[in-house]
Amino acid sequence: MPHSLIISDLHLRSNCPETTKLFQNFLVRHASHAEALYILGDLFEYWAGDDDLDDAFHQEICAALRELSRRGTRIFIMHGNRDFLMREQFAAACSASLLPDPALIDLYGTPTLLTHGDALCTDDTDYQAFRSQVRNPAWQQQFLAQPLAQRKALIEQAREQSKTEKRYKTAEIMDVNPDAVSALLRQFNYPRLVHGHTHRPARHNAVVDGHAVERWVLGDWDIQANALRCAPGQTTWEIFPE
Repeated sequence: MPHSLIISDLHLRSNCPETTKLFQNFLVRHASHAEALYILGDLFEYWAGDDDLDDAFHQEICAALRELSRRGTRIFIMHGNRDFLMREQFAAACSASLLPDPALIDLYGTPTLLTHGDALCTDDTDYQAFRSQVRNPAWQQQFLAQPLAQRKALIEQAREQSKTEKRYKTAEIMDVNPDAVSALLRQFNYPRLVHGHTHRPARHNAVVDGHAVERWVLGDWDIQANALRCAPGQTTWEIFPE
């Protein structure tokens, strides 16, 4: 049966070979049978700029995605909160297409809205202020003008600061805001919504303005490979043991 797979929050990094192996096996054994693979952000733990494509680990991941594309699976990648500096050079290296966030697509007759999900966490006002800053084109231009090594050092500092701040934030603050979800669904005429970011895999059913809607939250890959499988008339959550 024709189908597409949607994943998010892999946080790939060279010092976590277990997740890398999960991803590579997933591409060969499962994604290669799909018509399309959608990656909704945070493919990498962080991305300092497309001039880091020469890194051996990044080359390894790009080569695996190129091979998947060569086998006939279309690849779409969305920016996450960790890898928003990805550009067309990276997409070309992976034989992938970059998706805007949010992106409304038709999946076998079902309007489906794809988003990373961090923009929906509006209760976390500190993060939203940071997000607005780093998504500003002028800020990005200035940041990318710095040497790659310096950018990586700054990102590592920001990550450590973020870890510290999260200790003092409640789970509710770091989750999506229901009003923000409703507003987004309203804006796009009440489609099915799929997002990641929160690492809380689940299917949520709700009624927004009298419209029955479903929201699928993708899981991260810290422990196991997982994906949302969308086929004509069927949507299922799948976990891959290896």
